[in-house]
Amino acid sequence: MAATGLLLGLILVLGCFSEIGVALISFSSLQATLVVTASHPQRLLRAGEDKITVRWGLNQSLPAGTDSAYKTIKVQLCYAPISQVDRAWRKTEDHLSKDKTCQFKIVKRPYTTGNQTLEWTIERDVPTATYFVRAYALDANDHEVAYGQNTDAKKTTNLFEIQAISGRHVSLDIASVCFSVFSIVSLMGFFFVEKRKGRKAQQ
Repeated sequence: MAATGLLLGLILVLGCFSEIGVALISFSSLQATLVVTASHPQRLLRAGEDKITVRWGLNQSLPAGTDSAYKTIKVQLCYAPISQVDRAWRKTEDHLSKDKTCQFKIVKRPYTTGNQTLEWTIERDVPTATYFVRAYALDANDHEVAYGQNTDAKKTTNLFEIQAISGRHVSLDIASVCFSVFSIVSLMGFFFVEKRKGRKAQQ
């Protein structure tokens, strides 16, 4: 009985340490070992329509074996600082369990050596903001151990803007234009008829 109680206590203690370990993973402790680029049209991007080509891979200048613990790659769309101002729900935190910088998943797949490329269509629910792309390397426990991003450390370069879906449909815009043209033509016709009637009355 005592042995069983001791075993249960040990399991609880190990569980607590495990939770603490997860909570203490900080962004500042990660090494920037991945090279990430994001190619896209050089204009305001539209959610639900435009595509971003993301490329990532290990920095080839690093020693062999640097990526020995990498098992999974997680690529995310992240808010740039300019779009985090006065928005607590997008706030950057050093502890990754609390960080809200990167909220949109681009892809999560097994890690492979060599450069990888993905063409990603911007999701329809992405809000209007300025963004960058970040990739995390995860270990066998699904914990972040390294990262890379397509911008500098201060997140000021290679940023891009995305415009959210407005909710209006193209067909509605076309119908609106047609209705406006019809209204103008009808109004002009009405004035022409009235003017003609006035001339006949004067005769």
